[in-house]
Amino acid sequence: MTIYRERLWASAWVFISTALVIPASLLVFLPINFTAGVIVAIVLYAGCVGILIATGPTIEVTTEQFVAGRARLPIGFIGATDAFRGEEATLERGRRLDSRAWLLIRGWIDPVVRVDVIDENDPTPYWVVSTRHPEDVVAAIAKARATA
Repeated sequence: MTIYRERLWASAWVFISTALVIPASLLVFLPINFTAGVIVAIVLYAGCVGILIATGPTIEVTTEQFVAGRARLPIGFIGATDAFRGEEATLERGRRLDSRAWLLIRGWIDPVVRVDVIDENDPTPYWVVSTRHPEDVVAAIAKARATA
């Protein structure tokens, strides 16, 4: 049963900034053919938007596991979970980061959740996952652990 689910969509400014592919492609193709230039510009921008939408990972907490992108962590192997925002989130992604940690970070999403891994056979000490609602993820993991 799914307790929490979030899709890490790109921010609006990412979609706006990818619109720069339109004048770039027009600059290249307009001297050749006006119609081809407009068509190529539209197709390239649509392709960029399609890639941004298709590659947005999902975070999901079920009664059995925590899923971040394609990675899965059984609830029984989750230790402490912490939510970070602002400067604390920056420190978790930077100076405090263990090089062995597993990361699912998106630059356009500031808050992160740190999920400790308590499996002795796993060399990964913890996961750091970007999320727009870190407190909700922590609460969902707590709820999943309570029902397990």
